[in-house]
Amino acid sequence: MKPPKKLIVPIFIPQYGCQHNCVFCNQEKITSKTVQPTPGDINKTVYSHLSTWKGRGEKEIAFYGGTFTSIDIAIQEELLSCAYSFIRKGLINAVRVSTRPDAIDNKRLNILKRYGVSTVELGVQSMDDNVLRMSGRGHSSGDVMNSVRLLKQNGFKTGIQVMPGLPGDTTDTILYTAHKVISLTPDFIRIYPTIIIKDTPLEKMYLQGLYKPWSLEDMVTVCRDIMRLFERFSIAVIRVGLQPTAGLMKNIVAGPFHPSFRQLLA
Repeated sequence: MKPPKKLIVPIFIPQYGCQHNCVFCNQEKITSKTVQPTPGDINKTVYSHLSTWKGRGEKEIAFYGGTFTSIDIAIQEELLSCAYSFIRKGLINAVRVSTRPDAIDNKRLNILKRYGVSTVELGVQSMDDNVLRMSGRGHSSGDVMNSVRLLKQNGFKTGIQVMPGLPGDTTDTILYTAHKVISLTPDFIRIYPTIIIKDTPLEKMYLQGLYKPWSLEDMVTVCRDIMRLFERFSIAVIRVGLQPTAGLMKNIVAGPFHPSFRQLLA
């Protein structure tokens, strides 16, 4: 018998708290969300998902699309308090957030624990410091190692997102990233092949001939290799490729996108 399906209620906070202009990112284009959610918006979204869900597995509220732990603390607590109210009512089991590796410290983690956050997803993208620099990430591989250590010490389930195909990436740097990520023993992985989105610095680099996107064939090959590595070490790969929403589809400029990318890796 298959385990009960988990419900994840996504709350998008497009680039909220982001202090760096990563070359690949335009969350408004990716998520089709242009304003930050209010507690009322969160309540409406959660109740809407709960009203149509027929499963019996765990239910989580997930804050995606920004750097949650860099948001002003008062606003963090307002959002988390709203989410935590569903835990107190017994309607939701836990909360998860996504953030950057250099936005993790014990003070921030104590706030998350206070409001029922059990999972933190880190936008790592690469463990090659040159790739991180060329992509405008503003953090180092050392920040990744430190943040994962703190998360594990504080009892958080830890997810890592990687983006093969960033500026400066090669097959070797992507495999290097995979091996370094494996050494951190995260609980799960997301793989997002780099695609070019409208109105991003990466689009400008592409139009100026400063960046060449990977072909679909080459990206499938390297993603198949790293996914097998993760699976060999029993690290769950919970997502490969961006979800093909209407907003995303009309804003892709170029790159190795496929609506069912994971199926190509079989």
